[in-house]
Amino acid sequence: MSTTRIFSNFGSKPLSRRAFLRHSVLLSAACTPLGNSLAQGRQITRPGLQLYTLRNELAQDFEGTLARVAALGYKEMEFAGYFDRTPAEIRAILDRNGLTSPAAHIQLAAVRNDLDAMIESALTIGQRYIVIPFLQPNERTLGDFERLIETLNHAGEAARSAGLKMAYHNHDFEFTPIDGHIPYELLLEQTDPELVDFELDLYWIRYAGVDQTRYFDKYPGRFSMLHVKDMSANRDMADVGRGLIDFAEIFSHQDRAGFQHFFVEHDRPGDGLASVAVSVQTLRQLIY
Repeated sequence: MSTTRIFSNFGSKPLSRRAFLRHSVLLSAACTPLGNSLAQGRQITRPGLQLYTLRNELAQDFEGTLARVAALGYKEMEFAGYFDRTPAEIRAILDRNGLTSPAAHIQLAAVRNDLDAMIESALTIGQRYIVIPFLQPNERTLGDFERLIETLNHAGEAARSAGLKMAYHNHDFEFTPIDGHIPYELLLEQTDPELVDFELDLYWIRYAGVDQTRYFDKYPGRFSMLHVKDMSANRDMADVGRGLIDFAEIFSHQDRAGFQHFFVEHDRPGDGLASVAVSVQTLRQLIY
């Protein structure tokens, strides 16, 4: 891979020490081989990125940031906002950079109030999943989760007719019991597997103190997407490979759980591009 492509937009001014170190990380990640082709086991061939990680960079230079991400070896983009670009413009930018977008995070209100437009946007971009990412703190009663289940199933019918599928992304609050019920389990049990998948956030389920493998065994095939996020010893988010989570062990359950897409994410990176460079290097070298 040419390093010119990676740094062509950085300019020719002398680099500060911080900038030099950052660019060195990017170069190292881009130039690292995928690993020993003779090694036994699987590797991630199409690493993905949840673009919420780079929201600040995208706001400043949308297409340039996507070009840099592609140069690092990412293949699949999960959007969390389009920064005033139309779906057609998004698709064209992806195509120019050899990227695809299997999924996007769409707020619950938009799914409830403007589902047809969300479906049309997904079809234009080439997505397969519409993912509800979050519930506001005032929408987390048992009744709210019951209404969410209705929304997911109803929207799932409409999505299926268009060749798409609904999905739900967790944080930690879904594992806190309400009146003897664990909301995450209600979602899994009462949504139609033909209509609704799940995007499991590996940081947040670990933060909640829950073993994800019990869900793989009880609800096989429901987890088509992962948020690949690491946790430090003090429970903060960390770049992938710089924390405590054993991703190889989790990924080894792929056939049972149904993983198809692996999206790196860091909610609060100090330096977004340096963070995603470290994470993709780890992901590309991981054998499971």
